[in-house]
Amino acid sequence: MRPRIALLDASHGNPDTPRNFRRELDADLAEFPVTDGTVPATFDFDGVVVSGSRASVYWEEPWIEETRTWLQEALRREIPALGICWGHQILADALGGTVEPMGKYELGYRTVEHDGGELFEGVPDRFTVFTTHSDAVTELPPGGELLAENDYGIHGFRSGTAFGVQAHPEYDPKTAEGVVRGKDLPDERIEAICADITAERYADAQPAKLIFENFGRIVEREHAVAAD
Repeated sequence: MRPRIALLDASHGNPDTPRNFRRELDADLAEFPVTDGTVPATFDFDGVVVSGSRASVYWEEPWIEETRTWLQEALRREIPALGICWGHQILADALGGTVEPMGKYELGYRTVEHDGGELFEGVPDRFTVFTTHSDAVTELPPGGELLAENDYGIHGFRSGTAFGVQAHPEYDPKTAEGVVRGKDLPDERIEAICADITAERYADAQPAKLIFENFGRIVEREHAVAAD
């Protein structure tokens, strides 16, 4: 029986977001467009995945507070959670960490280093992944474990059953180019980054997709423990 995972979709209705996660997660997904104020009514899930967003977690918007509150209860119940980009940041924030603006964009294929751990099992110590963010986790939650970083800062953490990843291993080239072309940045930078979105670069980023398979195993293990 496949695990049941709640996908908290904070993408403001971007159809690429659920499409990408449906491809990468071997699970039955219950999708919730949290930017519309739709959070799950229960916690009857084996795991939770939180997507990226164009919002900032420190904005004072009702849907962000509702999402944070729901996540805090889910984490209290020790439901495994994986946050991607904004999801990584809201998980850190919900657990007592700090998220701040960077004053710059990390955008495009970048190299990240990890220190091991089950979320990164099988992923090379130095790996390629697509990034797009101008906020960052600048202080981990109390007791949080740093898992990955690069010269832009924290790229992965763990706190109990919560895992955060700053980059977007779920992106395909279509999604990556669409996101880049939507940024309010100089044309020269936009074109240079888009020129680097190639089949070869996408192939380089394939090992990072093991994060989703590894998270699936974590969900299955925790579900088995809870059932005992």
